[in-house]
Amino acid sequence: MFNMRRWAGLLAVAGAFALTGCAAPTVSARVTSFQQWPAGVEGQTYQFIAADASQNNNLEYQSYQDMVRAGIGATGLVEAKPGAKGRFDVSFNYGTTQTQIMVQRPYDPYFYGGYGYGGFYGPRPWGAGYGYWGPEWVDVPMAVQRNTLTLHIYDTQRGGAEVYRSSAFILSERDDFLRTMPYLVRAIFDNFPGNNGAEREIRFPVQ
Repeated sequence: MFNMRRWAGLLAVAGAFALTGCAAPTVSARVTSFQQWPAGVEGQTYQFIAADASQNNNLEYQSYQDMVRAGIGATGLVEAKPGAKGRFDVSFNYGTTQTQIMVQRPYDPYFYGGYGYGGFYGPRPWGAGYGYWGPEWVDVPMAVQRNTLTLHIYDTQRGGAEVYRSSAFILSERDDFLRTMPYLVRAIFDNFPGNNGAEREIRFPVQ
């Protein structure tokens, strides 16, 4: 289970897509990258390879492939022409799973038998006794979607060695992977190739 205070920022996307008239909503992605990127490869070519058989002739995969193609310019690579063999192989996996995090919610006095405006009279659930209490916050579990993109780049001139691996995820209250995918792609290539073994949180303005 995620610690709420550490990961609360990743839920920005949950409300951001639904907000209107609010100041500068953002989407937060958590990214982990590893690299042994070769020097002097700008202008070299690449081709996509399917990560598994399910991606062959898959329209959803092809749509996401277009998004990755648009973002891969940060590497300095150029896609090989049809029928030509590029130096680098690029593959990626994506998906969404349900997980649970802890978030803060206002303490509900009526749930615990209290009453009043701006406070309530009654017992605290942790046994603090009776009295008139002001508003409080409590940690409660919340089900969210973990949207993930993992990308690999292999160098065929080095025996197919993996030279870049990056994984990003965004937490969302709704099942909206298609809307989060462009932000996942941006996170994967942000500050490419970056430091080996780097982990960080990246915020993007909602577009």
